[in-house]
Amino acid sequence: MDFVFYETISREVLESYLSRCVTAAGLFESKTLTDDLRVIKEMGVKFLGRASGIWYMPMEDEAHFRLSRELAEKVHAVDPEIILQACVFEWIVERMEEIRIPDYVFKAFGMKPEERTFRLQEALFADESSGYISRREDPSKNGGIPDLSRQEAQMWFYYRATRYIDCGYEALHMGQVHLYTAHDPGMEKTAQLFAMIREYAKVHGRRHKVLLDAHTHGVNIRGKLLFDYHAMPFTRVPLLEVPGEKLVLVREGYSEGGENPNGWSADTMPYLMEYDNWGGLVVEDRDSYSREELAWRDWWGYDQIAWFANQSEESRNHFLEYTYKWTEINNPNAYFELPFRRMLGDGAVTGIRADNGKPDSQKFYQINRKSSDCPMGFSQEETAKRLWATDHELRKKAANPEMLIRYGAGEVYDERTGMKLPEKIVVYGSFQSHVGAVKNDSNSEVTRMYYIGNNTYTLSVVIPFAGTYDYSVATYGTLSATYQEDKYPRSGSGNKAHFTTEKDNMAVRFKYRFITNEVTVETFE
Repeated sequence: MDFVFYETISREVLESYLSRCVTAAGLFESKTLTDDLRVIKEMGVKFLGRASGIWYMPMEDEAHFRLSRELAEKVHAVDPEIILQACVFEWIVERMEEIRIPDYVFKAFGMKPEERTFRLQEALFADESSGYISRREDPSKNGGIPDLSRQEAQMWFYYRATRYIDCGYEALHMGQVHLYTAHDPGMEKTAQLFAMIREYAKVHGRRHKVLLDAHTHGVNIRGKLLFDYHAMPFTRVPLLEVPGEKLVLVREGYSEGGENPNGWSADTMPYLMEYDNWGGLVVEDRDSYSREELAWRDWWGYDQIAWFANQSEESRNHFLEYTYKWTEINNPNAYFELPFRRMLGDGAVTGIRADNGKPDSQKFYQINRKSSDCPMGFSQEETAKRLWATDHELRKKAANPEMLIRYGAGEVYDERTGMKLPEKIVVYGSFQSHVGAVKNDSNSEVTRMYYIGNNTYTLSVVIPFAGTYDYSVATYGTLSATYQEDKYPRSGSGNKAHFTTEKDNMAVRFKYRFITNEVTVETFE
């Protein structure tokens, strides 16, 4: 893989970085940084997502930037190629009014410098009915979502972005861009602001480049993309038929294409997928819910990373492998941003410390091997190394087409007979609940097959648990003509063939060929 760039970044280099990306939220304040740096080096991490950034403002801002700079220096001493990402989130608080606006910020906006601090009320949405404002007594939390159509909010974003660039950060996560741009139709002002940030990086950045992403499927303005790549959390469906609190992932949208800010174009852009956080627990008392009720409260009553952290070590390793393979199969332009460090909020995990043998509550997930150097580590680093060592072989063998929302076969005709090909082909059966669909649903969009040419349709899935499952292929999404492996059409839902996955987390690829009605099933580890 190639990790060399300067001023611009090629798609090959960008995807090299994304393929070795981890979420390292708040790494700048880690108490186990020596061990964290060991893991970074041994895993071969090249992109530290969310390594710095604030939501609230619990510390002095200069102390925050001092710690952020020190982290970057220590990381680059280990590996100067590593990209660190900081966050400029969709939340501002009253404590911003303690921060003097530097002269260079005024000048960047064509304003005469003056002696003043940032003003919260001039950066917020004026309409409180939006629900974007949260009134609190604590000035480190009192605030809301900024309105990026207002100059004060733009100045705040510019200030934070440029400070992180000065600290050695070469990527910025810009939060939930679709929220703070509600009053910026077409994102015209946002695009201008981001261009200013990019221009600053051209002069002051380590390699004269800053990469921008946000939680979005993409923003395309007249053919040009706003971000270098995109980022999204996963979407799940609970797997109720398996004991415990299991779930499976489901496809959601795709990554918008166009002309990348680095000058190259693609139909779909590379993007990251991650376990997100939004507070830990999403219910006050998990025991007060029935199993079925709890299953549908986000991720079994937790946010994503808190659910993951609260599983057993064996289950965490299993789900980490499942997520990696699921991403490789279902989103061929996506990369799984492995959890390295992430806050658990009120979903903290209680465990026994490795340094003194006493119970403790851990408020951060850490991938580190549990040891005296990381007493509350969750011990997933070896699994992560094993997954990265596969080098995307599964993606090369069996990934679905990159245009996830386009199934093809519109106005396509068989060359010999002139018969129009069906636009909708669905593979269905008992396996469907293990891939996020309703079991035995012949009209499912989740297991709809993609047309790939030559009268052939395909769909790849990952089955999380070993077993034997039945299946059939429904043409037109109906039961009037279904096919299995013997090529003869049948009607009704009772006719099925079977396949077996010998191990957990195996990929399965179904293929169906129209006219000849050939059906094949392949499995991949």
